[in-house]
Amino acid sequence: VQLQASGGGLAQPGGSRRLSCALSGTVFSINSMSWYRQAPGNQRELVATIPSGGSTNYADSVKGRFTISRDNAKNTVYLQMNSLEPEDTAVYYCHANVDLMTWATMTLERKEYWGQGTQVTVSS
Repeated sequence: VQLQASGGGLAQPGGSRRLSCALSGTVFSINSMSWYRQAPGNQRELVATIPSGGSTNYADSVKGRFTISRDNAKNTVYLQMNSLEPEDTAVYYCHANVDLMTWATMTLERKEYWGQGTQVTVSS
């Protein structure tokens, strides 16, 4: 199972960018997909989560500006980022919480995977 993130780059304050993250490989189910970010000198923080069922969740700092969405047919999660601020500058990581089935033993195992990170820089 791999996560491939894309869409990072340079944006001006007030601008927009759209991140994508595609999950490849065989999973039994995807429980949730999320975006995290880590700015230099800071800990990695949760930006937004979209579960397979239920409502999305956002960090207070991005509410009303960022939107997370998911294409289940493509196993892809998106993060639409609007009204970008310099404080949004960070490496953005996608994350997936999935169930893997071992059919020989009919056993489900819950695992987490991380994408490689994509840099978003907001600067004039």
